[in-house]
Amino acid sequence: MKVTGGKAIYGTSVGILMLEARFPRIPGDMGNARSWNFPVHYKIVRDASPDRVVRCGAKGLLPAFIDAAQELVADGVDGITTNCGFLSLFQDELAAAVRVPVATSSLMQVAQVNRILPPGQRCGILTISASSLTEPHLKAAGVPDGTPIGTTEGGREFTRAILGNELTLDVAAAERDNVEAAQRLLTDHGDLGAIVLECTNMTPYARAICDAIGRPVFSIETFVNWFQSGLTPRGFDRV
Repeated sequence: MKVTGGKAIYGTSVGILMLEARFPRIPGDMGNARSWNFPVHYKIVRDASPDRVVRCGAKGLLPAFIDAAQELVADGVDGITTNCGFLSLFQDELAAAVRVPVATSSLMQVAQVNRILPPGQRCGILTISASSLTEPHLKAAGVPDGTPIGTTEGGREFTRAILGNELTLDVAAAERDNVEAAQRLLTDHGDLGAIVLECTNMTPYARAICDAIGRPVFSIETFVNWFQSGLTPRGFDRV
């Protein structure tokens, strides 16, 4: 048997563009490598802080993200994602800059989830910062107009600790912020059939949210698992 080379590394089909942050990344968080059932390859984009990307619209950071994406491809990844839903703003530019598939944001699932819901139901979004989530972010991810949006802003822990890039995180308080925000979203929108978590740091709380509202919850984990399954399809024994 002969094999062909050409990559620097093998076995890490998914490359993840990471913000430069110091807050704790608990199991389930995209930036915790133990959250994945397959190897991933990380690349930190220097100076891309949570505040700069979310609240400041990632202004001036596109060249750095393009450079990092191209480095991931040169290393050998087969597809690229990011660890912030707000980076939907860079979807088209990153896709044009590399020769592999790019899936920047969990928000790209919203339209797909709408297609699988029963008639009369629609998908909503839970975001870390509704005040920063603009029409360009939503349009770049293909989110339908009028999609319900809930947020953890104003909560006791989650938004402040993550966007403030704090060294400690009260996990129980962060979970309550997420659950209560989802419950408010359901109360405000009786036709809510599912939720997509915009923020990749919300994934550790997805099960608690699902249990609390009785609706499916989709996250960056569900998105990247789907993404990776296409980049590296499962093999089957032939009978």
